[in-house]
Amino acid sequence: MAVRSGPYQLLIADDDRAFRETLQSVFEPFFDLIIVESAEEAVAVVEYRPVHIALFDMHMREMTGLEAIRVLKRMNVEAPCILITSDATDQLCADATAANAFSVLKKPVTRRKLVTTVSTAIEVAYEDPDALRSKGA
Repeated sequence: MAVRSGPYQLLIADDDRAFRETLQSVFEPFFDLIIVESAEEAVAVVEYRPVHIALFDMHMREMTGLEAIRVLKRMNVEAPCILITSDATDQLCADATAANAFSVLKKPVTRRKLVTTVSTAIEVAYEDPDALRSKGA
């Protein structure tokens, strides 16, 4: 992908309100946030709004985060997608890799690991090593 300027759009999809709020507090200073409660909502958002990076909870109501990543990749969405789950089994990690997920993070995830993973995804996808560092992350 090409180098970009301006704020990145970060999509957060999680059915747990408290965890959404935690992610919001971590990333609000650095991104324009799009926050949804389900994978279905996330897929719908991507159909009409640009997304530069996405965080998905694995277990949501009807569609899992992994299923949503598969749908986005079939839609040719190039944004890095990060799956967050409490049950990061070897099989799930292999399935996420096959779906072209950028990473799988195991809950509970530390703020440092979360920020580092998102920063690395931005650096790799957009050739922008300073996306979060320049804003104090």
